[in-house]
Amino acid sequence: MGVNERSRAVEPTRRTVLAGLTAGLVAGCTSYDNSGSGTTSSAPPSGTALGSTADVPVGGGKIFTDAQVVVTQPAAGTFKAFTSICTHQGCPVASVAGGTINCDCHGSKFAIADGSVTAGPAPAPLAPKQISVSGDTITLV
Repeated sequence: MGVNERSRAVEPTRRTVLAGLTAGLVAGCTSYDNSGSGTTSSAPPSGTALGSTADVPVGGGKIFTDAQVVVTQPAAGTFKAFTSICTHQGCPVASVAGGTINCDCHGSKFAIADGSVTAGPAPAPLAPKQISVSGDTITLV
């Protein structure tokens, strides 16, 4: 084998370079969840008890990490529920404070009353979730 043939044999082709880059990009595009696995876990079945109404302060809320749900209480006795996954890039929201549901990844904020965006870059509100309250138990419907 001549010198030119040998160097051609070890040089990557444009196709192999692009294939490697594509594989790396696809591997880097995963959704966030709270298990650390890098994939979105399935939602809990309806009828799953999330917690107690005492866990959800008036004017605030509580994130139920395993269920990927945030429950808020914008006014005494009024409970709302939303997905806890930010609509910007799929990060889990981190806290409920100051009347908003807050995503620490890029600073998005959502209203506790209706999940609407109060500060971007989130492009859409948090999707509502159906819950029922019976006594002091909050259940996913």
